[in-house]
Amino acid sequence: MKLPRRQFLRLTASAAALPAASRIARAQAYPSRPVRIIVGQAAGSGSDTVARLIGQFLSERLGQPFVIENRPGAGGNIATEAVVRSPPDGYTLLLINSANTINTTLYDRLNFDFIRDIAPISEIARFSFVMEVNPSVPTRTLPEFIAYAKANPGKINMASAGSGSTHHVAGELFKMMAGVEMVHVPYRGSSPALTDLLAGQVQVMFDATPSSLPHIRAGKLRPLAVTTATRLEVLPDVPTVGDFVPGYEASSWLGFGAPKNMPAAVVDRLNKEINLAISDSAIKARLVDLGGLVLPPSSPAEFGTFLASDTEKWARVIRTANIKPE
Repeated sequence: MKLPRRQFLRLTASAAALPAASRIARAQAYPSRPVRIIVGQAAGSGSDTVARLIGQFLSERLGQPFVIENRPGAGGNIATEAVVRSPPDGYTLLLINSANTINTTLYDRLNFDFIRDIAPISEIARFSFVMEVNPSVPTRTLPEFIAYAKANPGKINMASAGSGSTHHVAGELFKMMAGVEMVHVPYRGSSPALTDLLAGQVQVMFDATPSSLPHIRAGKLRPLAVTTATRLEVLPDVPTVGDFVPGYEASSWLGFGAPKNMPAAVVDRLNKEINLAISDSAIKARLVDLGGLVLPPSSPAEFGTFLASDTEKWARVIRTANIKPE
């Protein structure tokens, strides 16, 4: 049977609209059951705290539980692989952080390709390290420290939370850009490193702001600079490293990702809701308390561009410093 041209065109247009309508319907129906957020760090960590903060907001907004599942180990690689192997249906998400972009180069053999296998959703915030010294170090400013380090090459011990940790690569980037020599002393975590810094067993550390803030306020540690491009509200009088070492910037950050090939409509829905979360005044205030810089809302494509850039940045540092995982 031959259809009239007008009827044929109308049916063709309706058929073409079906995939779009299906995507919209799927996004509107999402989520219809609990969603898992896999976190590669232990319960009670800064990453875990932020995941629970955002997860609670999403639960209230979307009417389904967003359940935090902690899978620490191997620098976050265990959690990442678990998400990579999950169905790309929007019901398993990954709280991604700067360790993911570092690990891409740090580990020679991974069972996944982070940039290829994880779909970016949205960045949440960036967190500064504070470059700090034990008060026994005879320098009060960053320029004084650089001059002291150059006059005493290899005599300053730099603590970190372990080889290839964000603390470590932030320090190695500083060494490269400032042209100083310091001896890296890796610890099994930031807590024992901080303990030895307070005791004067090591002289300098690039530590996460929240853990060092009480010691700075008590005068037990001396902050020289923060590592982000802008100053922090919690340390307004402390300059940035970039004020004296042009172009320097190092930060840890948090965001959300999912298995590749997740429906675009679901990615966009989650992006919208997470951006609403970081625009919420109470959540903003909490992130600032944690030493975070809350970012303007970003698209999945913008976050993906950042991930690629961050991966390339730390690849250069890891290869130049010949950093190997412990």
